Amino acid sequence: MKSAMGGIAVANLRSHRNGFTAVFVTVFSAAVLVCALGVLFESGIRGGAAPHRLAGADVVVGGPQSLAVPEDLDQPYGERVRLPASTVGELAALPDVESAVGDINVPLSDDSGRVFDAHGWSSASLAPYRIVGGNAPTRADEVVTTDPRMLGEQVMLRHGGVGNSYTVVGLAATSTAEPSGRPTTIFMTDERAQELWPHSDTVAAVGLIAREDVDPAALASQVGTQLRGLDVDTYTGAARADAEYVDIGAARGELAALSAAVAGVALMIAVFVVSSTLSSSIQQRRRDFALLRSMGATPRQVHRLIGAEVWVVSGVAALLGVAPGYALAAVLRHQFAEAGILPPDFSLAMGPVPALVAVVAAVVTARMAAAISARRPARLDPVDALREAAVEAAALGRTRIVAGVLTGVGGLIASLLPAFVPGPAAIAGAGSSAILLIIAAALLGPVLVSGAMRAFSGRMARSGSASAVLAAANLSAHRRRLASAIMPLALAIAFGSVQLFSQSTLLAAAEDQTERGTLADLVVTGPAGVDPQLAATIAAMDSVSAANPITRGQALYTRDVADAPTTEVYSVQGIDPGAAASTLDLDVREGDLGELSVGSVALSRDAATAMSADLGGTISVRLGDGAVVSATVIATYNRGFGFGDITLPGTQVREHTTSGLVDHVLVSAASGRMDDVRRAIEATGGVTALSSNEFASAVDQEQREQDSVTLVVLAVLLGFLGIAVVNTMVLMTTDRRREFALLQLVGASTRQVRAMMRKESLAAVALAATIGTLIAYPPLAGIAIAVSGAPFPTVSVWTYAVLVGAATLVGFVAITGTARRVAHRDRDALGMGA
Repeated sequence: MKSAMGGIAVANLRSHRNGFTAVFVTVFSAAVLVCALGVLFESGIRGGAAPHRLAGADVVVGGPQSLAVPEDLDQPYGERVRLPASTVGELAALPDVESAVGDINVPLSDDSGRVFDAHGWSSASLAPYRIVGGNAPTRADEVVTTDPRMLGEQVMLRHGGVGNSYTVVGLAATSTAEPSGRPTTIFMTDERAQELWPHSDTVAAVGLIAREDVDPAALASQVGTQLRGLDVDTYTGAARADAEYVDIGAARGELAALSAAVAGVALMIAVFVVSSTLSSSIQQRRRDFALLRSMGATPRQVHRLIGAEVWVVSGVAALLGVAPGYALAAVLRHQFAEAGILPPDFSLAMGPVPALVAVVAAVVTARMAAAISARRPARLDPVDALREAAVEAAALGRTRIVAGVLTGVGGLIASLLPAFVPGPAAIAGAGSSAILLIIAAALLGPVLVSGAMRAFSGRMARSGSASAVLAAANLSAHRRRLASAIMPLALAIAFGSVQLFSQSTLLAAAEDQTERGTLADLVVTGPAGVDPQLAATIAAMDSVSAANPITRGQALYTRDVADAPTTEVYSVQGIDPGAAASTLDLDVREGDLGELSVGSVALSRDAATAMSADLGGTISVRLGDGAVVSATVIATYNRGFGFGDITLPGTQVREHTTSGLVDHVLVSAASGRMDDVRRAIEATGGVTALSSNEFASAVDQEQREQDSVTLVVLAVLLGFLGIAVVNTMVLMTTDRRREFALLQLVGASTRQVRAMMRKESLAAVALAATIGTLIAYPPLAGIAIAVSGAPFPTVSVWTYAVLVGAATLVGFVAITGTARRVAHRDRDALGMGA
């Protein structure tokens, strides 16, 4: 009997090509998606760039660039963790070290806005760079470049807007190509680099060149013993790039978090889509299973038959989806780099694990979905099976209804969470509640469709048109079939709406808070930042009433949740409290921002609630370089979303940044003298004075470029959903070939059948748009409540129209196109093989 079932499975694969093709395409697409996201997640753990400027060092020693998080990915620091300058001498004393060189880096820019990465000449040996033209720098006004076009030029190089003239006296080169997309490296004398380096008596990293025949790994093991009591990390091989580029670690963290979040949603969608397609495919073959049951096949044999078919189809589809998955990952990496999420030279980790995970996940999901979908045809009594082969089952099972109701209630509760619990966790919960609501709608689909279709069908039946009467009868009689067509469309509309309009709602809230809270007339910016001394010079101008240097950063806050430490990232701004009242309004609710000083902190109300920090309480956070800062809360404010959740004195924040520069300066002009202020500031050279509106537009554009990552990921997920929609629609319509043939046998014309299908498809897509919109609203309302206090999300009417229009067009074309193909006068379609 086992071999007989195998023969039937092979015969079924040949005779039911449409159904199995739909399953194949769906599983293939799921494997592509899961493999691509798996590559991105693995790259978030071990991806990176090749070392360049430190490629000649056998071992690189640096401070720990991440916070170890138990049972989770380490949290990278956004700024350089520095080492004492004395470390260089201590490491040079190791017997296996030929030389130890301390490295520092200073950002410079020229008058065109081009940014350079400047280092002391002694660190050139760590590449190693050699002079291929001219000579090494020997004076404070001399530099060596890696750009042949600059050799011999006199250039004005500025540090935070403060400029000095330099002569390019040499050209340096190394055996490896300069990394693309990175600032051009230049070298100056060690003394001049130290003058510009804002953190005296420290180095960014130490490169060790080992003596001949010394193993780098063995040398690295000696570092900890030599630097007893100092927490350091050692880097060898490809890992040296992590010490060279701080943004690599941060990019890995961003990529891992982003891909993990998207992968979770993608896996849920994949399960839903694969299950839906398999269910439709199995439902299409209910006549075959009814005959098998009537001929004596046992439920176990039916399960085995379906399982064998699914193993073959899903296995082949998943294996073929691996290669396109790696290609899709490469495309996404390029898009992320374009948006600034990843460094331009970031390389993906192309290991075998994502392929294995994708294949296993796709096949197991398909097999589980098949087992669930096969339950009903396998367990039905043969007589009932024959009845259901002709007439759709009337009612949903009790378990399905209860599960749908509970899931829907859970989704509604999660979507309204921001109304009661502030903070980023509530916003994330509201956003993810859409998945729960989608699942609930899928489980309760026939019930939701039934009531709406009564209204549609009633109006159609009263129209007097033959095609409308036929459409009304079908809409009333086939709730499950209609629900299987509607729910993928509703899923696409709901998911797309939540992803698009949650971003627009968050961005609009940030824009509103920034606009309302910025009191300054001008915002001064520079290509690589603004020197604090230049900010002080601007503040002392006669035409300036107040100048507030703002430094941006991040802080890590760790708290215990259910006896397990949880680390969250908060945005930080450093300000001048004395100039705050004239330049920005954070909408302070408690306390006095003017009392801010070293040892105190102001928090947004969301952050204060999440940290359980009352006025006068104390919190401890880790700033960008990992330094722990304890501070007393002296004020709370409302506009944290636009300005940052944590506000500290600017001097304190700058001490813990790599560059030591100010991000921008808020400038309030004396009455009637804004034009004078702008001319005076721009006359200093190297900086730009923008109006507050111009600055807000520039920030918005940068934010939109970063948000384009969301659009790319959304396009991929919606593409996957689009495949599911087409598959489901085609399967559903193809299954009606016998119905079309019978209608034509009793006198309906092909034109009338097609008109009937057009009316049915219009009703289906209209209902899908309605359900999708209703599902999307609660999560969006929750997010809007979290950021603005009102349940009104920011929705672009045109974007919504395009999203709904595209989804409905796909559904309409899939139904009517398939109907046109199968609705013909073929009386043989009434046979068993139809």
